[in-house]
Amino acid sequence: MKDFSLNLYKELLTNLMSKDYRFIPFKMYKESKENKIIILRHDVDRLPYNSLEMAEMEFDLGIRGTYYFRVVPCSFDEKIIQKIESMGHEVGYHYEDIDLILKRQKSEVKNLNGKINEEKLIVLAYNHFCLNLEKLKALVDIKTVCMHGSPLSKYDNKIIWKKYNYKELGIIGEPYLDLNWNEFGYFTDTGRRWNGDRHNVRDKVKSKYQFDFKSTFDIINNVNSLPNKLMITLHPQRWSNNIFNWYKELITQSGKNIIKEYFFVKN
Repeated sequence: MKDFSLNLYKELLTNLMSKDYRFIPFKMYKESKENKIIILRHDVDRLPYNSLEMAEMEFDLGIRGTYYFRVVPCSFDEKIIQKIESMGHEVGYHYEDIDLILKRQKSEVKNLNGKINEEKLIVLAYNHFCLNLEKLKALVDIKTVCMHGSPLSKYDNKIIWKKYNYKELGIIGEPYLDLNWNEFGYFTDTGRRWNGDRHNVRDKVKSKYQFDFKSTFDIINNVNSLPNKLMITLHPQRWSNNIFNWYKELITQSGKNIIKEYFFVKN
């Protein structure tokens, strides 16, 4: 069985379920009174059909998670968004408005000396965020949002919140900003590996729990030693039983990792 196959993902979930973890959407984390919980977060960066396959598998297992969709063509699919929510999963906004403004309206945020005016950038990005949030709210109920890492950008998309407050828009949480990371262990498959800090630009948290699991097999083999509270972040485009898609993602991500490690990761 190959790592990053849906078959192995199912084995991971069933092993975690056997240890009495309860899977909850992020929007429910404050209400949960369970001793052992997992927030299953999915960042839908692209290939939304992969997310639908993953959501259906989880639904069949009685699991509910959170799916964060970007509002760009490679992620945003209205029918898939609504179908995933109809299965009981949470849908949220995977925002990248700082990066989108820099790509689409860069001239409007430059000073006379050609440098970026961060104040103007934040104002334009916030307005852009509000428009995209309403676009998603027209389809599904949105309670939480989550930053998209935009690894090739100089700017962190979270800088919007230096000036504005998403809770004034009816948003109850943002994982990077609202979880107590000393209570939660964190796994992310960023870089198509579980110990990908060398290739990870922004998908990082400061937690007292530290792991060095390279593969999904390592997590399964150490399931008895995991903390009681976890967030697991997945990028569904990385997971497939289709051998062509599996190798395509492997080769593509390997190339991206080299670029990110040498040009964008700050050590």
